[in-house]
Amino acid sequence: MRRDPVELEIFKNLFHSIAEEMGAALRRTAFSPNIKERRDYSCALFEETGEVIAMGEHMPVHLGSMPMSVGAAIAACEMAPGDVVVLNDPFRGGTHLPDITLVAPVYVSRGRPFSRLRAVSRPPKNANRPDFYVASRAHHADVGGTYAGSMGLCREIYQEGFRIPPVRIMRAGVMDRDVLALLLNNVRTPEEREGDLGAQIAACHTGAARLTEVCARYGIDRAKRAARELLAYSEELMRPFLMRVPPGTYRAEDFLDNDGISDKPVKIAVTVRVGLGKLQRRVHARPIVTVDFSGSDPQVEGSINAVEAITYSACFYVFRCLLAEDVPATAGLMRPIQVIAPQGTIVNARPPAAVAGGNVETSQRIVDVLMRALAQAIPNRIPAAASGTMNNLTIGGIDPRTGKPFAYYETIAGGMGARPTKPGVSGVHTHMTNSLNTPGEALEYAYPLRVRRYSLRLGSGGAGKHRGGDGIIREIEVLTDCEVTLLSDRRTSGPWGLAGGKAGLPGKASVIRDAGLIEEMPGKFSTRLRKGERIRIESPGGGGWGQVDPRQLDG
Repeated sequence: MRRDPVELEIFKNLFHSIAEEMGAALRRTAFSPNIKERRDYSCALFEETGEVIAMGEHMPVHLGSMPMSVGAAIAACEMAPGDVVVLNDPFRGGTHLPDITLVAPVYVSRGRPFSRLRAVSRPPKNANRPDFYVASRAHHADVGGTYAGSMGLCREIYQEGFRIPPVRIMRAGVMDRDVLALLLNNVRTPEEREGDLGAQIAACHTGAARLTEVCARYGIDRAKRAARELLAYSEELMRPFLMRVPPGTYRAEDFLDNDGISDKPVKIAVTVRVGLGKLQRRVHARPIVTVDFSGSDPQVEGSINAVEAITYSACFYVFRCLLAEDVPATAGLMRPIQVIAPQGTIVNARPPAAVAGGNVETSQRIVDVLMRALAQAIPNRIPAAASGTMNNLTIGGIDPRTGKPFAYYETIAGGMGARPTKPGVSGVHTHMTNSLNTPGEALEYAYPLRVRRYSLRLGSGGAGKHRGGDGIIREIEVLTDCEVTLLSDRRTSGPWGLAGGKAGLPGKASVIRDAGLIEEMPGKFSTRLRKGERIRIESPGGGGWGQVDPRQLDG
């Protein structure tokens, strides 16, 4: 049967709009500023085998890795109508422990979709699998562990927080209070966690309801056929692009400053092999591109280890960025691309490695090193390095207004790398993060904190024909005694430039003590602040692109 391009475009936009509406429902009903204000969440739709068919315009680090969580949920739990599976285990498709994923089946064929509002009868054990799945993932500001905010300098995953394998949190539309109680009893802010989990359930309910409406209007068979065709269509768009990349072998390496335990830099190496043999010109042939991270350093003692899902997600993001915006972001995009991430390395750590920083810092460096390699093949398509760190700041203590624990978490923006045709953007989240900084008003309302400074870090972007974007300066005063933790990178070397462009300035962190003493801090640390003391983060600027015109310097 020939594919109907009009019908395919209709379903592409329908599925995408459902994922976007799921995100809107999650954002509007969430409790925490991290989700409501910073938008640290993601939603997606999956066809009956668990392959992603639509993603919202949310967090790249979540979206590319979420299919592995859905696959783990499908493998571990036989999901009936009304069930919802929860998980955050990084070694079973998760990213790091604060990212909690909910997966729900959608049984359109039975006319009884997932619902949290009423119980539905369970199908026979040998019943057909669901017609679709929906999933929501959100970063919870605290999931227990040694440090408030669950993003500290740990040495093993058991210190990082509450680890959840795929288990049902709802059965037949009814909340499993035992599972929920087990989770809430192990976090510092249980009311906020329960509210955010409820928002994720609402997002899944919204997605299931809209999928049911689409199937009622167009028919379940047409919808499922369109889902399969979108996977094939995405592959067919990726393959011709890859065939235009000059064949060859392209290598690059880059380094994380350290793991927070030792001062030794941590290497990430990649070899990108692009080939165009006769078999590879066929649409359903073997992969055209191999992305091989062999040669990367072994996993480390600190918490910057990345799991396989993170590495795959970073590769998905980079290659998706090279295509036009209207290409559907489905699992089909990666069919022509093979990713090799050796086990036991910094890009595919084994348990019980600590992994909190792998999701936020190592993911950024994986993007950097892959783009650096691709710049050798397609130099006019690749920007200079962006800030290369999410600057993860967590502050926790007892809120004197309520007498209860609080946990504030935020990633802080930096400079975008300059592009071949224009400068980089200043003060923006880039690459694997697509979140926002918490507005000062929301931050001060929710926490015993005060924003003392929030401005661009002028001149921090790298010079070049096109200048890199500037980072920002964010200074926060604590209004009660607190524990402060920072996980960041690009402190010893700035983001690199391309085509002769200069590197951006490295980041800086400092603590302003009560007596006015300024204490310079490393990129990864945890310390106690007394009431009235401040933490100042100066984020890196992006790298420049192209040689600086001497006439501009004279002017």
